[in-house]
Amino acid sequence: MNDAMNEARALLAPMLRERLIASGDDGFEEAAAVVFEGEGRMPSLVARVREVDEIRAVVRAAARTGVPFAVRGSGHGYARPGSVPDGLVLDLRLMGGTEIDPARRIGVAHAGTTAGEYTHAAAEYGLATGFGDTLTVGIPGLALGGGIGFLSRRDGLTLDNVLSADVVLADGSTVQASETRSPDLFWALRGGGGNFGVVTRMELRLSEARVVTGGLLAFEPDPRTFAALLTAASTAPAELSIMVNAMKSPPAPFLPAERHGKAIIMAIVCHSGNPEHADAVLAPFRSAGKLVADLVRQQAYPQLFGLSPEQNGARVAQRTGFLDGLDEGVSAAALAAVETAPTPVAVVNLRPMGGAISRVPTGATAFAHRDRAIMATVGMVDRDAERFGAGTAWVEELASSAGIGGAAYVNFLDTTGPDSTAAAYPEATLGRLREVKRVFDPQNLFRSNQNIPPA
Repeated sequence: MNDAMNEARALLAPMLRERLIASGDDGFEEAAAVVFEGEGRMPSLVARVREVDEIRAVVRAAARTGVPFAVRGSGHGYARPGSVPDGLVLDLRLMGGTEIDPARRIGVAHAGTTAGEYTHAAAEYGLATGFGDTLTVGIPGLALGGGIGFLSRRDGLTLDNVLSADVVLADGSTVQASETRSPDLFWALRGGGGNFGVVTRMELRLSEARVVTGGLLAFEPDPRTFAALLTAASTAPAELSIMVNAMKSPPAPFLPAERHGKAIIMAIVCHSGNPEHADAVLAPFRSAGKLVADLVRQQAYPQLFGLSPEQNGARVAQRTGFLDGLDEGVSAAALAAVETAPTPVAVVNLRPMGGAISRVPTGATAFAHRDRAIMATVGMVDRDAERFGAGTAWVEELASSAGIGGAAYVNFLDTTGPDSTAAAYPEATLGRLREVKRVFDPQNLFRSNQNIPPA
């Protein structure tokens, strides 16, 4: 460790004791690991905190010493922002906890709360806040960037359901941000990522989700099926959300063995309206192509997440963007590319937007892509480091040919830097974010992210 890191360690050791873990200590590799593997980002020191005063102490130590600094929630960021080379990581995983107020329909998530912990607690009352499609993701990190999932067309993005956030700022002070308190900070937090502080507590709106009709529809790889599914999504009521994937078929028991490892179209649908209307709403989706499997049924909302893959220890490469449609030629090329991908987990993921997402004015939050029809991603996940280069090239080529790029969804970016930040935020949005950054983090302490430099 260098002198600055030794100073940070000396400042924090009396408070954190065995929860301050240095490189070479027992348990360091586990403490320092994030979900996705990568090169050259191992920190020197991990501070595992349990309360807000400890967060404040770590933030102040980082600011005083000038050591490279990162904040780790669940560690799911594709660009691995929860780690920093030779630096200090503030680890929030011990600060879980959820409170559900069914009368007021408000849920509380703390700094380390995962979507699964919260979703299961809310489900006891037949309620939910929409997140993404993975229960192990941390709520604050997800909500600070967006959150597009199974309830988004009905209820909006996760960030649209944030009512307030308690934040530790770069000087170690605390503030609550909401529509009426620190409104500029509240605007920036909802889409601006972790650039402005450490969220220690978040209040979120809850909505009815006792029973949903949803699950998996798998189809033969026909390009016309893509078009039919997207057309059905564009005319469906807002109670219907869908994710459409062109991917290699996993070796799942509900899929024919002869399809395993070959291209397939898999859609996950969720109808969160009146169950009596579900069959009629889902009929255009079921008739979109030749069905291979139909696992759609009435079920408790948390059961929808059982299809999420295990990603720990894998390497990921992906390109994200927004589309206003997908023609049959591009659909055919995407399916052909998936079939010949050099990695076993290769996917084109399409998330139709609209509904409640588009009803929020574009400038109301720092998420500024509400007028687009589809959030699209080309990605690969692989545990084989030797295949990673070929998989990354495959992602780049297919994303370019499909027109996926330019504007980007900040939570799905797998690289950081000025180009990534510019893709995530239109010029006017980025300008306003920089002004807020100048007020709340003028020294750019919080920079292990899709960084927004202060104006």
